[in-house]
Amino acid sequence: MAYQIIDGKATAAAIKTQISEEVRKIMQEGGKQPHLAAILVGHDGGSETYMKNKVKACEQCGFKSTLIRFEEDVTEEELLACVDKLNNDKDVDGFIVQLPLPKHIDEQKIIMAVDYRKDVDGFHPINVGRMSIGLPCFISATPLGMLTLLQHYNIPTSGKKCVILGRSNIVGKPMAQLMMQKQYGDSTVTVCHSRSKTLKEECREADIIIAAIGSPEFVTADMVKEGAVVIDVGTTRVPDTSRKSGYRLCGDVKFDEVAPKCSYITPVPGGVGPMTICSLMKNTLAAGKKEFYK
Repeated sequence: MAYQIIDGKATAAAIKTQISEEVRKIMQEGGKQPHLAAILVGHDGGSETYMKNKVKACEQCGFKSTLIRFEEDVTEEELLACVDKLNNDKDVDGFIVQLPLPKHIDEQKIIMAVDYRKDVDGFHPINVGRMSIGLPCFISATPLGMLTLLQHYNIPTSGKKCVILGRSNIVGKPMAQLMMQKQYGDSTVTVCHSRSKTLKEECREADIIIAAIGSPEFVTADMVKEGAVVIDVGTTRVPDTSRKSGYRLCGDVKFDEVAPKCSYITPVPGGVGPMTICSLMKNTLAAGKKEFYK
């Protein structure tokens, strides 16, 4: 079966162009330039790359961006004080605290401290709660990116059987909520995880598989039915001596053997990844326009 690649890179570029046009108009009319701030703790390689891409995306969209750095040994008090400062800074429309945080810091406590009206990551319980009952809010970036891709490619989701692999708070749970809701996916949703006994059988019946289990090449051809749509959220660094960096990014789907059975499939890299940052830009623009919260 001929499959179509869902190109996240091209889709994200098109959306960022639209956003920059809108920002240009806002500023021409005397409006305020959207401002995204980010807090980065320590020097985790993945987080560093992600931050670099965020700053670049802000430039492309015409946003103002601020990066606040702390060393690994920052105290919880110092972090909370910084969050408080950003909450009260009138010029900052939205901000994020890059996760994971060092072990000695209570992540949930930090997330709770963020003003939900500036929570462009969509992690605050108020945004999570509003999302789950279908109220306007910031939707966390990776699920929003996947929804945007499905819409962009006009992939029908209503009434389809959608299997989500993984139950994390950042991807699995919100994606299940969104795919179930009438105004978004309108699908029949099954969530599978490492303890699911019938995981393979569930996948074989799925019209749409969203793999967010964090296990490289977990989804194999025998788990996918002909014509399925496969969205791969996985990004694990696996050693690769042929690369200059010494590693390559590997998804949760064994692409070469699964792709021929699919109607649509996302690659890794270049699929969901670029859409995550692009969704953060969409949320920042919405924050700047006070779209959800006055």
